Amino acid sequence: MKAIVIGGGPGGYVCAISLARHGAEVVLIEKDKIGGTCLNAGCIPAKVLLHTAVLYKMLKEEPGELGLEIEGLKLTWEKLQKRKDLIISQLTYGVENILKSEGVKVINGSGRFTGKNEIEVVNKNGEKEILFFDKAVVATGSRPARIPIPGMDLDGVVSSTEALSFEKIPESLCIVGGGIIGAELANVYSNLGSKVVIVEMLPDIIANMDKDIAACLELQLETDGVRIMKGAMVEKIEKGGRWLKVSIDTVYGKEYLEAEKVLVAVGRSPVTDNLGLDEIGVKLNKNFIAVDKNFRTSNPDIYAIGDVKGGAMLAHIASVEGIYVSEHIMGKHSDIDFRTVPYCVYTKPQLAAVGITEKDASARGYKVKTGIFPFYANSKALITGETNGMAKLVLDSETDEILGLHLAGGQAVEMIGEGALAIRLEATVDEILTTIHAHPTLSEAIQEAAHAAKGQALHLPNT
Repeated sequence: MKAIVIGGGPGGYVCAISLARHGAEVVLIEKDKIGGTCLNAGCIPAKVLLHTAVLYKMLKEEPGELGLEIEGLKLTWEKLQKRKDLIISQLTYGVENILKSEGVKVINGSGRFTGKNEIEVVNKNGEKEILFFDKAVVATGSRPARIPIPGMDLDGVVSSTEALSFEKIPESLCIVGGGIIGAELANVYSNLGSKVVIVEMLPDIIANMDKDIAACLELQLETDGVRIMKGAMVEKIEKGGRWLKVSIDTVYGKEYLEAEKVLVAVGRSPVTDNLGLDEIGVKLNKNFIAVDKNFRTSNPDIYAIGDVKGGAMLAHIASVEGIYVSEHIMGKHSDIDFRTVPYCVYTKPQLAAVGITEKDASARGYKVKTGIFPFYANSKALITGETNGMAKLVLDSETDEILGLHLAGGQAVEMIGEGALAIRLEATVDEILTTIHAHPTLSEAIQEAAHAAKGQALHLPNT
């Protein structure tokens, strides 16, 4: 079996490795860097900056509460950028070694379909080569979306990619879009001293998360000095004095603000250009590659996974789709339970969710029951000083089956796996309640939420 994978991100390289381990002869084509957006210009570098920014803010403002005396605390932006680049290099090197060890041939170049089962590859030196395949997988990912706002091309208007590598910390930052990317970078730069404004068109930031959970983050951002303008739209960006002038249409009328940098974080668009998809009859659906339940395109020998086919644009979804497709190509049965996809926001407080929200459960016709436990009543949260948050279980009240787990608080992203496993196993609230959780831990809040769903959390007063 000769297989070609176009795109070396978390979908493509995982698919290539899995194909090779199942016995296929694999070529991986990547025009930029192995690891794709997530590793090089997205998830990983953003979390490096977030880790330091949150720690810096805590040590700067809360050392006395922790019994620490710190003199001369200083952030060196250049060193932080070097650490970020070093972590990226280390992870990229690791992936490249795995690909090499599995016998995957990696071509640094771009690929274009020139026939039903052939691809023209142009390598980094401009040399062309025709490759033939039995099966191909398109995993070209996505890029930051552009919106038709006058002034988008001005110096200082950036995407999330540029915002991870500013030459210096901006004095002020206007973020267009209050989704996960916007919220995380608002958390980074507000903690590092920038004056930050978020302009969000929808009534809430992080609109895909449970409202109770997202409210914890909104409270923290505003406490940290971030101004959040909801139900507002940026109309244009202009040069104004020493900085950029942003014109905003709000529910109260027009408003103008100035910012050194404007970050546009309004989502991402699929990378489908210059792939030759039209020539071989691969159909698109609103610019995304249309696929069936097995991720096959309208050409049965070509698959598409990850961001390029639409849906939730998450690295872990792309990876699991890559494994599924590799096994499907090699004639093996596989399965993906999309109910167990975790959604994570790496801010302070962290947000994490799996399953459906209370609102969605009601809309689907469930008789809903919830159990909520606040972190201010959790001993480990008090120890770490991260008491802003909660654990919230969403249940089917007729069966007590767990439909969703929603967390806001310290280490929420590390705890969400318990909820994913519970949903995968179709667990009931009793199975969470009767599972022994270590003390003192943050995860006890999940067990307490289970008690709350049954009538009364043990560590809250009887009301």
